[in-house]
Amino acid sequence: MTLYQAFTGSLVADALALPAHWYYDREALRRDYGVVDHYMAPRNPHPGSILWRSHYEALNERGEILHDQAQYWGQKEVHYHQFLEAGENTLNLKLARELFTQVTTRGAYDPDTWLSHYLSCMLTPGWHRDTYLEEYHRGFFTRYSQGKPLSKCGVRDEHIGGLAQVPALLASLPPGDSERAIIKSHVALTHRHSNVLRAADCLVRLLLRIGDGTSLPEAIAREAGDWFSSRKATRWTTRPDEHVIGQVFSPACYIDQAFPAALYLAFKYHDDFSGGIIANVMVGGDSCHRGVVVGALLGAAHGVDQKWAEGLKDPLPPA
Repeated sequence: MTLYQAFTGSLVADALALPAHWYYDREALRRDYGVVDHYMAPRNPHPGSILWRSHYEALNERGEILHDQAQYWGQKEVHYHQFLEAGENTLNLKLARELFTQVTTRGAYDPDTWLSHYLSCMLTPGWHRDTYLEEYHRGFFTRYSQGKPLSKCGVRDEHIGGLAQVPALLASLPPGDSERAIIKSHVALTHRHSNVLRAADCLVRLLLRIGDGTSLPEAIAREAGDWFSSRKATRWTTRPDEHVIGQVFSPACYIDQAFPAALYLAFKYHDDFSGGIIANVMVGGDSCHRGVVVGALLGAAHGVDQKWAEGLKDPLPPA
């Protein structure tokens, strides 16, 4: 159940961060939402939204993934998740739910089966209600529209959103010794950047080690040394989170900063699931996708409080 708790933690942390996602002005975040210690619905305006300068144009019907959300692209201060409700998961975690259900139902993972389902979800009007779609979705469907094979549509995206499905897939795979290879190849279907693949493998190793009974701080010290210094982090814990995630690490989405930032929060709050996921939200930036890592590690280490799981808008998929 440790890995299922990791998956649950990833969903909870994403849903909690929903209203504050991609807020880089922390004063604005506190003005608009206060301390985000419970599920809240997002609302407009989003003062830091980049939708006004974002662009995606489908080449043909094989790239029609925005559907009725396309009308909001090019507008200022539109919240990325404006139509989602309190406790709801953002697009990447909605896909993670689908992946978990597919693998547990079939009893095995198959990349072609998953890619076909990914297409079906994204190309079906109304399947998702997210206004913003990350670059990797746009890149994937642009390549698909150009006639490339599905297995060749992944892009060199280096954002932490590439880890969104890792806890779900790890929790759904039958026990064995090939988890690392399967998950790395799965992530590469959409994210081909070497740093994202390294981070995905590190996250798998961390979760497996915690599942074997290793404490979270010890697991990080043993498995994440190429990303993170536990010795330095021990000193950083005396500083406010906003200083560490802001001066030591960027709160942005690029994997070389976002992954060690997530490891830091998991390290500092290793015995406090709620404190860790709330802190993740309040430091701003790509809090939803960074939260996947924080929530998964803390969930694996100590489980997820029932109040968080029960507060999700959509019920958890059965284990």
